[in-house]
Amino acid sequence: MGNLDDPDLVLRFWKPYDCLTAFSDRDGRHTLADHVAVPNVYAAGRLDRDSEGLLLLARSKRLRGQLTDATIGHPRTYLVQVEGIPSSEALCRLAGGVDLKDGRTRPAIAELLEVAPELPPRPVPIRMRKTIPDSWIRLTLTEGKNRQVRRMTAAVGHPTLRLVRWSIGTVTADGLAPGEWEPLTLPERRQLRTGLNLAPGASRSGPGRRPRGQRSQH
Repeated sequence: MGNLDDPDLVLRFWKPYDCLTAFSDRDGRHTLADHVAVPNVYAAGRLDRDSEGLLLLARSKRLRGQLTDATIGHPRTYLVQVEGIPSSEALCRLAGGVDLKDGRTRPAIAELLEVAPELPPRPVPIRMRKTIPDSWIRLTLTEGKNRQVRRMTAAVGHPTLRLVRWSIGTVTADGLAPGEWEPLTLPERRQLRTGLNLAPGASRSGPGRRPRGQRSQH
């Protein structure tokens, strides 16, 4: 389990669907406190309540600042179930930058997955329309605008149905189940810090699925 008293402790945690990225909530909703009973660790960034997957919890205020600093631009990879099957043109738009109300998104990596990734089932079923197929894309970003992934896929005509963050820098959600956490080892923490200086698109992490269609990197 590692030394939970370590002043440099970092946890990797699979945030479940419908869980707030906070340790308390005045309305009594599902929070991190329902899963993580480790003192003095705080979320480095956030995931929306309806999003799932990797969340890092760190004791170091400096590291939390680095992980949320928009000027550093470390890669974050998401597995995204969308309505329809994106064309090469749609994937190129995601990769090249999409104009949103708060500005154009940075260049990204957008891949259409050949088969659906192996993920834990979501407790609340996805609402799908029988007449419209669905597909999965892997999207790697180096920024974190509010609800960015959902807005990007909607902008190219493919609304997001399910959103799972798979990796942050060199750290992945591999081996975790929803609600589970484990501390990073010292080498993993070193790799994470080194990864903060990766150029956009340098991390190609994912659960080993082969893409099809357009692959763009800028």
